[in-house]
Amino acid sequence: MGKDYYAILGVPKDAKDEQLKTAYRKQALLWHPDRHKNDTEKANAKFKDISEAYEVLSNAEKRKIYDQFGEEGLKSGVPPGGGANGSGFPGGGFTNGGTTFRFTSGGPGGGGGGFPGFHPSNPEDIFAQLFGGGLSSMGGQEHGAQFMNVEDSMGGVGGLHGFGFDGGRGRSTPSSRRPQEVTRPLQCSLEELYKGCTKKLKVTRRIRGPKGNISTAEKVLQIDVKPGWKAGTKVRFSNEGDDMGNGAQDIVFVIEEKPHPLFKRDGDDLKLDLGLTLDEALCGFKKPVQLLNGKSIQINNSNSVVQPGKVSRMPNYGMPISKQPGRFGALVITYTVQFPASLTQGQKEMIHKALTE
Repeated sequence: MGKDYYAILGVPKDAKDEQLKTAYRKQALLWHPDRHKNDTEKANAKFKDISEAYEVLSNAEKRKIYDQFGEEGLKSGVPPGGGANGSGFPGGGFTNGGTTFRFTSGGPGGGGGGFPGFHPSNPEDIFAQLFGGGLSSMGGQEHGAQFMNVEDSMGGVGGLHGFGFDGGRGRSTPSSRRPQEVTRPLQCSLEELYKGCTKKLKVTRRIRGPKGNISTAEKVLQIDVKPGWKAGTKVRFSNEGDDMGNGAQDIVFVIEEKPHPLFKRDGDDLKLDLGLTLDEALCGFKKPVQLLNGKSIQINNSNSVVQPGKVSRMPNYGMPISKQPGRFGALVITYTVQFPASLTQGQKEMIHKALTE
């Protein structure tokens, strides 16, 4: 059973933004680890759950996915439509550049579309975002907190900004705690993860000088995404975040996979749902499919009847295997068959005659 984010915040399932903010502020102040020095393990777990619940429920897309699929579906990605196992086509295959490849059997059914797995943000970042600083900015403990926000604009150069507060006076001060790393998602399309790409993000970091003055410095961080990287892959930039006097923060980007309209990734394999009419399933078909590398292949079958849920596995047409250059996963196709809503009496008689003779 996954986490009940509504119960964690103590809000109804139709809670609006203001209700969520009020509930988060109340719970976060109650369970902030700095107020539970004698039981930091429990407080850290509670504080993390509260932040995670707010982050999900305050985001319309994440909340919709959570409401439908729960915590497991949100974090692992939306599960595709199921499909039955089945054997390949004895007389079918696909053609690419004049070469015919035979269908092989095996593999589970797959689906298209979906939602990439959710990676919770740093709880202190969310706290600082809603309270305008760390616990100390409200007259709490002795240190401030840094918050950094990435704005990745169309996969190009975004902005990254940080700040610290102390003592409720809006004055920055060095933290007595070792700076936490800042984790942010980096969304990539399936095409980018297939071919590889370069992402650039502009960082604006704040630096405390020896006399307490705050200066800013900008830098463009470049991330070379390698072919075959998966969701969850981390890229660390050491000491590139804010330095408020106790050492610079590390910035960690976590790869997230954007939903694709046609394919769903499963490890190194690509899954595809291919819809057929009843005529195509019974009499054969030819269908072009454009791959992630831009090339087109033709899926065809002429000699066998396609059962709904049948699966065909095509080796070497999946994702690149990042740790094994030159090798690829498989393209796994699950076939769906659309039956007509109704038939006339004449059509029924013709079909009956064709199938019984």
